[in-house]
Amino acid sequence: MIKSPDYVKRFNSAKVRFLKGTLNSFFKQEFPKLIGPILRNKLIDELIKLIEKILPLKDHLKPGQILWSVVSTSTRADSLNPRFVPVVLTIINEEDIEKLTKGVPMSQIMEQAIARIIQEAYAQGGLLSMRDIGLLSWRYSGAISPYRKKYEKEHDVTLPHTGSLQDMGSCISHKSMIIRKIEVDKKDPYTVAKETNHSMLAVDRYIKDFNRVRLCHQDGKDATFISLATGLNKYVVDEYIKILNLCQNNA
Repeated sequence: MIKSPDYVKRFNSAKVRFLKGTLNSFFKQEFPKLIGPILRNKLIDELIKLIEKILPLKDHLKPGQILWSVVSTSTRADSLNPRFVPVVLTIINEEDIEKLTKGVPMSQIMEQAIARIIQEAYAQGGLLSMRDIGLLSWRYSGAISPYRKKYEKEHDVTLPHTGSLQDMGSCISHKSMIIRKIEVDKKDPYTVAKETNHSMLAVDRYIKDFNRVRLCHQDGKDATFISLATGLNKYVVDEYIKILNLCQNNA
């Protein structure tokens, strides 16, 4: 079997964000044996023509805003039947333009815009991924993450996206941020859960994982052994060990 190129695996599932992809997914899931792919595509094309004819335009959209479909907070993008919700995102607004006219670097405005649309999607019941933002800005997700991480570090927050709330992708820095708030800053876990948009169940899981690393580290085990013993990513283990050392230095 010929292996699909990386770009196919990376971007093919994004088709479901659009109406044709959504309808195609619906017919494949609900009527898998009714019609084949050729007739299904023709039917979908005719349905889209009908929908576009009878539905009014999105008059409530403001200049600089777009409509985008994102993963619902009630499901996961990697589930068999993910749910999507339409959200309105403010890609650029008058405040952004005003900042540009005052000489604020575009990179700084981009950080704030990324944070804004992530929070807008979450407020509407959806979760943006870095791939989503990359598609909307014609960039790869790897070019988006540094801006998001810089914003999170500067504002000491964890933005609610698929990586932070569903442990997807390479986003794992939120775990060490949560533990640092609890162990170093001595904050109450419930308060930290609210600050980082996490459930108490998730925070409790991170605390348990941290305590497992603590026990192994106190027993003299190195990070590689701890990673194998706990099943945690070695990067996470390294971050937890840094926090343990910081706690010892502050004791």
